[in-house]
Amino acid sequence: MTTILLADDHQIVREALHLLLETQPDFHVIAETSDGLDALQLLEKHKPDMLIVDMMMPGLSGLEVARRAKGISPATRVIVLSMHDAESYVVEALAAGVAGYVLKKSSSSDLIHAIREALAGNLYLSPSLNERALQAYIQRAQDSRAEDPYDTLTQREREIFQLAAEGLSNPHIAERLSLSARTVEMHRGNLMKKLGLKSQTELVKYAVKKGMVE
Repeated sequence: MTTILLADDHQIVREALHLLLETQPDFHVIAETSDGLDALQLLEKHKPDMLIVDMMMPGLSGLEVARRAKGISPATRVIVLSMHDAESYVVEALAAGVAGYVLKKSSSSDLIHAIREALAGNLYLSPSLNERALQAYIQRAQDSRAEDPYDTLTQREREIFQLAAEGLSNPHIAERLSLSARTVEMHRGNLMKKLGLKSQTELVKYAVKKGMVE
């Protein structure tokens, strides 16, 4: 039996996915959540065979969840669901180590096929994504990605970055992450410096560009 963890912040989408996946006799949705930070906790608790995660979620983006999944549950395969077919977003997902990138406009059979391909150890991309063009884009992007300042952020700084991009104040971030407001302020200052950002507006624009918030 293939165990699956669902992470999507839209309840109606999660319910639809749950019903769809349970139509397969060998699939079982073991847990679900609407929050990226909660997804990591559920991943550690259940160690599912498959994680299906929305690209943009509160708490922690789907891409960041995918990045950390290997360290928490190495055997779990990750598929990202996304509304965006821009090559830059797909490249970010592949760099995060996902096994599949499925557009939300895809059919239900596409998702089932993606899961089975991922479980077999293959990479799956939605049919509308041009894989040859994508591979060429990845090749061109390797040098620039190596110098991406976001990669220099610590895990804690990435958590605070995400919550700050969602508009949470330092005290609210501190409460969410069980930290002191002063500690959050310190981390926030460090990450702003690393990313070369000078204002909340610039931080939000950077997060949008990275595909972390709408």
